[in-house]
Amino acid sequence: MKLKFLAFSLLFQIIVFSQEKQFNSTEISINKFIDGTLILPNDNPKPNLAIIIGGSGPTDRNGNQNFLKNNSLKKLAEALSRNGIATFRYDKRIVKQIRNNYVNKDIMFDDFVTDAISVIDYFKTSNTYNKIFVIGHSQGSLVGILASKDRVDGLISIAGSGKSIDSVIIEQIEKTAPMFTEEAKEVFMVLKNGKTTSNYPEALSSIFKEDIQLFMSNWMQYNPQDEIKKLSIPVLIVNGTKDLQVPEEEATLLESATSKANLKIIDKMNHIMFIIEGDDLENSKSYNESFRQISTELIETIVDFIK
Repeated sequence: MKLKFLAFSLLFQIIVFSQEKQFNSTEISINKFIDGTLILPNDNPKPNLAIIIGGSGPTDRNGNQNFLKNNSLKKLAEALSRNGIATFRYDKRIVKQIRNNYVNKDIMFDDFVTDAISVIDYFKTSNTYNKIFVIGHSQGSLVGILASKDRVDGLISIAGSGKSIDSVIIEQIEKTAPMFTEEAKEVFMVLKNGKTTSNYPEALSSIFKEDIQLFMSNWMQYNPQDEIKKLSIPVLIVNGTKDLQVPEEEATLLESATSKANLKIIDKMNHIMFIIEGDDLENSKSYNESFRQISTELIETIVDFIK
């Protein structure tokens, strides 16, 4: 029995060691706003690099927020690196501000684009990589589209919206609280003109509270379909059939806007790239389940596109 346990223990250590030796991780500060993790595969002296841009809210480099830990972006980065692709993922600037107990309320959507461009430029100047790709997840899809123009070799959009944020929110309100639809449209008209307002339904305060109105105004100036048309690089658009936040129709809208795009719809994949076999309750719970693995079909699709 002891010999069996020892043999199993040695086998486990060999497996773990071999996995760890497939790549090396390094912490990098791009500038005062951006810290992230670079993973380099050991068997490729000049690999392709994928820069991963996270979604909305205070999302860290691993794809987590307070009270929501799934490590989805970390799993994505490590899986790609096991396939010979270098990856860099970073904390959104608001994450660093929260950790330092100072949140700049004047932060704009354009700041996220500026940060992504800074990351791209940092790695372009190193001349270490064969080609550079951007992977934008959710809100990061639009950030990636805007930052990629004339800078990278390819773009991958995962769970990215095909409509401007005001159109997305109006559709959600029409479905969940239709009595507020017209009032919401009026607020967005004010924001579209770069102004703020205190005249909004209390029930929608989480969307329209005044300290985020200018951020929303900045964000809604961009229509993803218009912006993706400006790209001359290959584009991969991916969505899942079990995405509770961004339906697969959004991916179709993006694909139809450009002749450069390849579209991939992955069966049963949810918003954070997990495969969900069950209902919406299982889907929602998965946002805080770090034991899950992301879609192998997603990894295979991205690897094929990059290579």
